[in-house]
Amino acid sequence: MKLTVVGGGSTYTPELVDGIAGRRTSLAVDEIVLVDPDAQRLATVGAFSQRLLAHAGHPARVRTTTDLEDGVEGASAVLLQLRVGGQAARAQDETFPLVCDCVGQETTGAGGLAKALRTVPVVLDIAERVRALAGEDTWIVNFTNPVGIVTRALAQAGHRAVGLCNVAITFQRWTSALLGVAPEAVTLGHVGLNHLTWERGVFVDGVDRLPELLEQHGEALSAHIGLPASLMRRLGVVPSYYLKYFYEHDDVVKKQKTDPPRAEVVATVEKELLDLYNDVTVVTKPEQLSQRGGAYYSEAAVQLVHALTGGAGAERHVVNVRNGGTLPFLPDDAVIEVPATVTSTGATPLPVDPVDPALSGLISHVTAYEYLALEAALHGGRDRVADALLAHPLVGQHAIADRLADELVARNRDFLPWAKGVVA
Repeated sequence: MKLTVVGGGSTYTPELVDGIAGRRTSLAVDEIVLVDPDAQRLATVGAFSQRLLAHAGHPARVRTTTDLEDGVEGASAVLLQLRVGGQAARAQDETFPLVCDCVGQETTGAGGLAKALRTVPVVLDIAERVRALAGEDTWIVNFTNPVGIVTRALAQAGHRAVGLCNVAITFQRWTSALLGVAPEAVTLGHVGLNHLTWERGVFVDGVDRLPELLEQHGEALSAHIGLPASLMRRLGVVPSYYLKYFYEHDDVVKKQKTDPPRAEVVATVEKELLDLYNDVTVVTKPEQLSQRGGAYYSEAAVQLVHALTGGAGAERHVVNVRNGGTLPFLPDDAVIEVPATVTSTGATPLPVDPVDPALSGLISHVTAYEYLALEAALHGGRDRVADALLAHPLVGQHAIADRLADELVARNRDFLPWAKGVVA
């Protein structure tokens, strides 16, 4: 099997390769092609990835290329992990909304919209070229943020795409340790949208252990999620840590105004990682990689590719997939993040119990924003940007939406062809 990683120069990539090395008996990968426009990073990451495989005794060959066509031709699956604009663009996403006292974050709010506008056209172009060269049956696994919006863009364009996030598998691994059981024994009642999810159940052998977790490990959950244990007990759910941007918005903004943006922290970690990757004596995954984010990404991605390429039969995975009536309060073509049965024919959402209004209201609100965000990404226009921001629950006021729209367009003009002639 040939597996192609677009954005293969990312410091994430060795995490993925390490996961492949650990699944050598069940995932028959013999060639991993890393595609990236940054030839220098690509050479560094590619050489280290080959050392990881060799050290693990895995026979797969790593090949690097800056040519997308060369990289995807004949691929069984293509993984997308792009960051259009790099960490510099991310730093702007995390800071410009603060001028209006709005949260600065790279996947939600005004920063998340900026990332979507830069990213969607690039991903769609890549996907069209994948379809032309690798064939219409090639699966695209999208890890590129904002995962929900990008995955919906791919699905709307007719591509065989499934979105992937590491939030669910991270929570599964963490809670299994608290409960003293094997990770594979835990299944989650995970529901929502990408980066807007809640765990409504933590099941072991069919028994819901969530009440026990909330009662006995509430403070540990609070430290892990960043929200009060009392709130989680009252709601009877565990929100993902991204819900702090909604539930504690003003406190988060105050902190963001004094702390360095996450992009600066990540840039420092990336430099350390690249230095380590360049050290030919380093043949195992560095500890610093855990600080980069994306914990357990490798396990989730490898298991998902295994299922989509027919190597595992039917498996249960938490993925971003077309709603198709699963959440009846959303349109069928919305992309939701829920457990699904995954086979070589795709991902089919599993039935979901009725969703409490405290959750469904926010899910519906953010879905409406995501529809408008995709329209802005596909068709451009300053007013479409402002309309999407006006619909976002973290913005929601016309004067603020207008100001942030102008700021967003001005800062991202080099990445938005339609914005070249827009006067700020």
